[in-house]
Amino acid sequence: MRQLGSWVARVGVGFVRSCVVGSLSMLVPLVWAGAVALGIRWGAANPWSWLAPLVLVCTGTLALCRTVCRAVRFLVGKWTDTAVPAGYRQAPAVSQLSTGHWWNGFSYERTRRDALRDQKWRLWWYDPATWRDLRFTALLPFTAGALACFPPAAVAAGLLTLARPEPAARLVGILALAAALATAPYAWRAVRPVAVRFLRPSPAMVLADRVEELTAQRADVTVAQAAEIRRIERDLHDGAQARLVGLGLSLATAERLMETDPGRARALMRDARAGAATSLSELRELVRGINPPVLSDRGLVDAVRALALDSPLETTVSAGAEVRLEVPVESALYFAVAELLTNAAKHAHATRAAVSLVWGGTGVVVAVEDDGRGGAAERDGGGLAGLRRRLSVFDGTLEITSPVGGPTRVRMMVPCE
Repeated sequence: MRQLGSWVARVGVGFVRSCVVGSLSMLVPLVWAGAVALGIRWGAANPWSWLAPLVLVCTGTLALCRTVCRAVRFLVGKWTDTAVPAGYRQAPAVSQLSTGHWWNGFSYERTRRDALRDQKWRLWWYDPATWRDLRFTALLPFTAGALACFPPAAVAAGLLTLARPEPAARLVGILALAAALATAPYAWRAVRPVAVRFLRPSPAMVLADRVEELTAQRADVTVAQAAEIRRIERDLHDGAQARLVGLGLSLATAERLMETDPGRARALMRDARAGAATSLSELRELVRGINPPVLSDRGLVDAVRALALDSPLETTVSAGAEVRLEVPVESALYFAVAELLTNAAKHAHATRAAVSLVWGGTGVVVAVEDDGRGGAAERDGGGLAGLRRRLSVFDGTLEITSPVGGPTRVRMMVPCE
């Protein structure tokens, strides 16, 4: 009975998925069919009647191709856990020059609106992914779409023939329904290899995107290192250095007063000792900000647990068997968790948080979830964008799920052996 229920569920899920894939694959052919019907209807009345169907075919195909491809990528990823990269070119920032004109990466325009519109069309036209999407849209109805349409078409044919009184027609209807039931769990699966073969970026596009990404990462790392050096210099100059200068002056004054005013000299020595302790504490905090000692001595899990103890949130940490990673990777993940917990307490007004660390065969996954008000979004120049750039240096990824009202869940994955 359990096996029968599992088979029925597989047939039902497969039939629904086949209908979805078949409907997606036939959107563009329906536009073509409508254009042909329009041309046939107007063909005898006007010698220029072919122009309207041609315009309908071109505009309809161009308008639907990217929507169909995005839907196929989403369904393949959701149903089979197979990620098909889009590979679309990203629009560069539009900037205004001192002359008042706007530069969009391709041309100069008088207004920002004109620059954005020109950029949009140029980027769409010159993007190789656009022509890849057009090719896939044309091939889909004759490959995975045709196979996915078989179960619903067989069901429709079976029901129609069963309604006829002839025994032969009813036999054909039963066979058609049996064929639909047998193929429903498998007919939609052809969309995965077709999407992987024809929708993923070409090796040349992947290499170009990788070079561009590495160039941006190098620039980000250079800027981050310069900012970190300036921060360390500022902290040393304003904190420990100033205290050490004051400590030297106090000791010099105490040395001069040792014979004439021993009481005042002792007081200065006590102040100097307190200043030395304060300077040592500041130096330890500075070193901890560069590379926490607990991270170097005991690893990422214990460092995150120590971070949870110092957090104002009620934080729980769960982890499997710890594997020591490279120092830069552990440092990036540690400071990412620290920033996420700080954001949860400061911006999301959360009261509880949960951190999980999982080591797999291909990398480490760190998830941080809080019960705050949600609505977290990645913005240019913001903290989450900085986290993404920091992880991208190690080919890491950042996934943010934060509906309004909460909860907020951030998943970080860094591939490593």
